[in-house]
Amino acid sequence: MTTCIIAEKPSVARDIARIVGANSKQDGYMEGCGYVVTWAMGHLIALAMPEAYGFSAYKAEDLPIRPNPFQLVVRQVRKDKEYVSDPAALKQLKVIRSCFDKTDRIIVATDAGREGELIFRYIYQHLGCRKPFDRLWISSLTDKAIREGLSNLKPGNCYDNLYHSAKARSEADWLVGINASRALSIAHKGGYSLGRVQTPTLAMVCRRYIENRDFSSVPYWKLSVLTEKEGLSIKAAGSEDYESEALAQTALAALCSQSRLTVESVARKVGSTPPPLLYDLTALQKDANRRYGFSADKTLSIAQSLYEKKITTYPRTGSRYISEDVFEEVPALLRKTGMPQSNPLNHIVGHLVVASPRNIAQLVAEHGRYDVNVLLEYG
Repeated sequence: MTTCIIAEKPSVARDIARIVGANSKQDGYMEGCGYVVTWAMGHLIALAMPEAYGFSAYKAEDLPIRPNPFQLVVRQVRKDKEYVSDPAALKQLKVIRSCFDKTDRIIVATDAGREGELIFRYIYQHLGCRKPFDRLWISSLTDKAIREGLSNLKPGNCYDNLYHSAKARSEADWLVGINASRALSIAHKGGYSLGRVQTPTLAMVCRRYIENRDFSSVPYWKLSVLTEKEGLSIKAAGSEDYESEALAQTALAALCSQSRLTVESVARKVGSTPPPLLYDLTALQKDANRRYGFSADKTLSIAQSLYEKKITTYPRTGSRYISEDVFEEVPALLRKTGMPQSNPLNHIVGHLVVASPRNIAQLVAEHGRYDVNVLLEYG
């Protein structure tokens, strides 16, 4: 029996292929030991645009456009003024079809989350495949996690509800984006783009810009006292803000008329500030921009390149926690950086937070893993 394993990205496919012994590299896949391992390169299949349903022109009477059923097409790219099927997507789909055809069953190894499930199901549906498939559900790509996952596969229909959720999200985005964009374009006689995510995000950016543009600073005055007794210097700042210099001068005159100041209470507090959590992608991009002036895209590109070279772990995550099996890899990553490790790591050194039941949900959806930059920062 030959088994096809389909991953979401080539780097993930290579890790899994190494574990199952599929070491013979082919064009678009790897094979060996009864396995064929291929990959999807992200969303190879997408919902068709309105033109596929006969709605080429922008007409108010056509709105809202509600396809039933929705059609699936190969990922589109813009060429001149038209959209055409992505040649790279077409090539990889041909490889995937060939892999499906020559195997007896399929193991789905796309990312463990809603979008990963949708990526596979759209391919499976577009190719008209009917072969049984099982689901590999892992939250990290350590050798241990992959082996355990392969030993605990679940039938694909256990994740039908996850697929239906992803499908509903995809179709809702289409309905909102396509119809709202066309309605606005018709109303204002131009070309406008609206979307469920992009429009609220743009609104927040614009609102913040307007607040900064229209902000005008209002001057105010404060009083402070610097005194010394028995070699101890004390600086006290008043809690009240004065709207004018005249009011502040009046208060200062009243203060200067006093012959002495009295300390009414003393409070002593012992506090501690824990180091920040590990980097997620957003925090890493902010730090890289602040320190080195990198754009968000440049930071992601560097992090992705380092990940594929096994220097860092998975960068495309919003989680700031790591799982137990990933924690075991920290010493090896530290050695790659040349950093000395005088004592064994524990679960809180450098704030390497190991996921608890309360934050494990973040890991499930996003492969939440640490970045070696965190170790350089806090190690």
